[in-house]
Amino acid sequence: MQVATPFIFMRGGTSRGPYFNKKDVPENREKLAEFLVKAVGSGHPINIDGIGGGVAVTTKVAILSKSEDEWADIDYFFAQVSVETKLVDFKPTCGNMLSGVGPAAIEMGLITAIGDSAEVKIRAVNTGARIVARVQIQDGMPRYDGSAQIDGVPGSAAPVELNFMNVAGSSTGAFLPSGNLIDSFEGVEVTCMDVAMPMVIARAADFGLTGAETREELDANRDFFAKMETVRLAAGAAMGMGDCSRSVTPKFGLLYPVEGAGHIGARYFMPWETHPTMAVTGSQALASCALTPGTIADKMMTIPKERPAKITLHHLMGEMDVLVDYDMADGQFVHKSAGLVRTARKLAQGDLFVPA
Repeated sequence: MQVATPFIFMRGGTSRGPYFNKKDVPENREKLAEFLVKAVGSGHPINIDGIGGGVAVTTKVAILSKSEDEWADIDYFFAQVSVETKLVDFKPTCGNMLSGVGPAAIEMGLITAIGDSAEVKIRAVNTGARIVARVQIQDGMPRYDGSAQIDGVPGSAAPVELNFMNVAGSSTGAFLPSGNLIDSFEGVEVTCMDVAMPMVIARAADFGLTGAETREELDANRDFFAKMETVRLAAGAAMGMGDCSRSVTPKFGLLYPVEGAGHIGARYFMPWETHPTMAVTGSQALASCALTPGTIADKMMTIPKERPAKITLHHLMGEMDVLVDYDMADGQFVHKSAGLVRTARKLAQGDLFVPA
């Protein structure tokens, strides 16, 4: 016997996955995890028996509902389903999938849109972060065609503007969860930072890397991944996150210098494979690290004089611009907000059939 569940299949930024209405999926967390493993087809390298795509950016899930928060319109609950190990992590959120939350919520009838654009206030339930999304509208429904382009996605689409509010410490309660600008684990200096996503950030050079390696070269470098995981787990404990061996957080990032004021090279790991482009949440932590005096990125980048500062992250498939608004109080970096533009597109809509 199979059970039919309504869903919208969307690309959000450089990720892809099903968007469900909360009322249509199990409420119990264990049963929800079992449902999502079957829906995605986790447990197989190419997810042949589900709608996953065989890589972590295509085994993501968004669950939406009208918000229980007075400030927000929509509650967005995220799940990262593993490709092969039948694990579901509910700790992190995903900024790329967030790009599709506004359009999907309108498609589901959770909110009503009028005019040429709609402002959707979103609460990321996993972390408590608050985001304002601006969605292009045509005849009361999301508009998907447009001229906005993002690296890692072919063609163009309507822009989705995202503004992340008060996301410093959103997961751990502190901008610097370890209490230090720099820590050292296994002989590697890192900065532990929580801005939209808790991250462990290191210099590419300290792992013997240039930053110019391809995704395939990085994923094949198992010695690098083994050392990175040892560092990540030690850092996660220092950040107050406990045993992170079965969690995708904290995520891991590498920075390296490139030419140009406000430009820096970045690699992002999910964490057991290389991200093909750049995570929206991770981009904010990486940009904030580059702006903060005394971190592992100190003097790696020429700091823009303007505020908000536009930081351009160079990644495997191009660039991502992050607009960071901040203050310097007594020489300390104080994060205020971050904004960027992504795109989203509805790919399919109907019922997803999952074995009972």
